[in-house]
Amino acid sequence: MADIIARLREDGIQKRVIQEGRGALPDFQDGTKATFHYRTLRSDEEGAVLDDSRVRGKPMELIIGKKFKLPVWETIVRTMREGEIAQFCCDVKVENPGTYQQDPWAMTDEEKAKAVPVIHQEGNRLYREGHVKEAAAKYYDAIACLKNLQMKEQPGSPDWIQLDQQITPLLLNYCQCKLVAEEYYEVLDHCSSILNKYDDNVKAYFKRGKAHAAVWNAQEAQADFAKVLQLDPALAPVVSRELRALEARIRQKDEEDKARFRGIFSH
Repeated sequence: MADIIARLREDGIQKRVIQEGRGALPDFQDGTKATFHYRTLRSDEEGAVLDDSRVRGKPMELIIGKKFKLPVWETIVRTMREGEIAQFCCDVKVENPGTYQQDPWAMTDEEKAKAVPVIHQEGNRLYREGHVKEAAAKYYDAIACLKNLQMKEQPGSPDWIQLDQQITPLLLNYCQCKLVAEEYYEVLDHCSSILNKYDDNVKAYFKRGKAHAAVWNAQEAQADFAKVLQLDPALAPVVSRELRALEARIRQKDEEDKARFRGIFSH
């Protein structure tokens, strides 16, 4: 428990137990549902109540791992036993409207539409600077904004298609980040989803081909690269380089396998 309290302090949170809980501390695996009442107060002398779940007549329901609510809820709930009552004090940074970037879930539809190109450019800048993980997060946020807007449109309608065409380049940028991070199966899934709708997307074929090559799906990689050449013959030098690299890796793997088998049979 001392370790948990120390971690809370590192996050700028102070805890005071008012009523001890029952049993051992739960392990709070992802997907665990925690239901509890809470009251939020200002930490000044007045201690004004800002929110009270009992007054509203509905407890908080938190699914651990989703972080759909404020992430601090998960941090503090993970320190509590069943039936425990505790007081937590944490610092809150107050920023005026327009001085910070909102999370996508907190934006209005108009704010989401305006934010997408800004977030997209931030992602591009981060990628150019080598911050691949952070760039992927930006692309993901921009996609989330557009997906949320798209959910409100009739599938296949002009507005839905327009939003989908905005999502596609962002998703391809996200896939590029995942290629660099060597998360190849995610690239395969996303590129295939793009090609199911847009079977002439050269970039999706190329990125999927690279992902197939990385996970030793040689035939699938060759088929995707062949499609790239068919759609854009000008990419022949790039495709040839990828195919040579794939062939070299296959030869090296074959030689390693043969050496391993020789080692087995020589004993």
